[in-house]
Amino acid sequence: MEGSPSMAYPPSPWSLRGRMHVSVWAVPVADVPALPAALSGAVRVVRLFGRAFIGTAWVDYQPGGDLSYHELLAAVLTRAGWRPRVTITHIWVDSVASRDGGRALWGIPKDLAVFAEGAAAASTADGPVASAALPRGNGIPPRLPVGFNVVQDLAGRPCTTPVRSTARYGLARVAWTIAPDGPLRFLAGKRPLLSFVAAGFTMRFGTAQRV
Repeated sequence: MEGSPSMAYPPSPWSLRGRMHVSVWAVPVADVPALPAALSGAVRVVRLFGRAFIGTAWVDYQPGGDLSYHELLAAVLTRAGWRPRVTITHIWVDSVASRDGGRALWGIPKDLAVFAEGAAAASTADGPVASAALPRGNGIPPRLPVGFNVVQDLAGRPCTTPVRSTARYGLARVAWTIAPDGPLRFLAGKRPLLSFVAAGFTMRFGTAQRV
């Protein structure tokens, strides 16, 4: 879908659909990527027994949504008071429109990467980022709703963005290979606590812009 004549990406909110594999990791708090200074008074990293929780995801945004592209991301579980939040620290896409829109609309620090054809493998000009062996399971019915809020640094201020989706969920075994000298090296050599597939998801990311 084309954006309006004044922009090269769709306006908020984005309606997206596709397939996603998510893994959840528990890592030492000292290994957690630093959050932007603009978020210091807005969110805190969730800690439990000296560990923090990071989610990683491979996403195939498929035709039928506002944009179709591939994505690899890492996000930290944070909290605003006692309200859970998600803060994306690393994210790569193979769509210029997604990169530019994510940065401009919500402060999501998207960069471009090359995704291997037909495989979960991403690399940049600096080298490999990560790869994974993804199962083919399609989750189980019924479709379940999920909602959460993403908090990012947008032009030096916290920006909270709602995300709402439905999908068929199922546990999955995702075998990750993280480049030990790449940007996700804080996960290299570790195994996720659990992984799952969100099959056939539909997602609404963001809210309508005020005119």
